[in-house]
Amino acid sequence: MSKGKFALGAFIGAVAGVIAGVLTAPKSGKETRADLKDRAEELKKEGARRGEDVRTRSEEFVSDAKGKAEEYKERGERAIDGAKKGFFDKK
Repeated sequence: MSKGKFALGAFIGAVAGVIAGVLTAPKSGKETRADLKDRAEELKKEGARRGEDVRTRSEEFVSDAKGKAEEYKERGERAIDGAKKGFFDKK
């Protein structure tokens, strides 16, 4: 199982546990709704933070991939130029 799937499963399990705990707690409806609202805000902030982390990592990955692609392109062009020189010099 990948780390991403495990983390997603753990996150969903934690959310389900919090909801179950809040709904079964001996509190009034008003208190329960306030708790749910507070927890929803916390989860929203956490989701935004994780989304930002994913965006940052994605940008780094794309930047690295572009750099490597440019490097391989240049290496390929040099190899082709070298092959052309070798082919034409032999005649």
